[in-house]
Amino acid sequence: MTEIVFTKAYFTKSAPSIRECPPENGYEVAFAGRSNAGKSSAINALTNQKLARTSKTPGRTQLINFFNLSDTQRLVDLPGYGYAKVSREQKEKWQRDLSEYLQKRQSLQGLILLMDIRHPLQEFDTTMLNWAVRGHMPVHILLTKADKLSRMQANNSLFAVQKQLKLMKLGNEVSVQCFSALKNTGIDDLKHKLQSWLAPEQSEQPAEDSTAE
Repeated sequence: MTEIVFTKAYFTKSAPSIRECPPENGYEVAFAGRSNAGKSSAINALTNQKLARTSKTPGRTQLINFFNLSDTQRLVDLPGYGYAKVSREQKEKWQRDLSEYLQKRQSLQGLILLMDIRHPLQEFDTTMLNWAVRGHMPVHILLTKADKLSRMQANNSLFAVQKQLKLMKLGNEVSVQCFSALKNTGIDDLKHKLQSWLAPEQSEQPAEDSTAE
């Protein structure tokens, strides 16, 4: 299997709506989360470069930003939600665009949904989960800022989220892990998940080879 080199990621395009997104060739994985969930920090930690723009003012990312890993593999930074000081009309437009992107973008292989580990599963987080599941889109949750809690507290939060997902009957469709961009906690687990989504044929190749032998 050819391992993806995430440090080679580079910016390619910003799109204000799904209609202006790049052509749907290859595979892409989207990152989404509340504006204070540490989405840009997670992308920057993953790629080991200042790829996504971070800001002291939450909600500055208002476009769909595309970063290429290869000619056929992309990371997508979706607009943050929850804190931006914009009009209700603008927020409703973002929600329509996000819903449309999650449910209609054919090259989208999975959604990385980021939540502050201290405040998981807020109202719009569950809305995003429902949109994704409705579109048969696998979701992997990053419980970010795990460094803010002790290991026991972080594990307790992880177990609580897993329990809630089961109550929502999403336990089989949604996976979850603890994550810290500051301490690089969970980076390898995230890379493994992205590898399985962005190189699906390669992930299946070893089994096909052993069968052939």
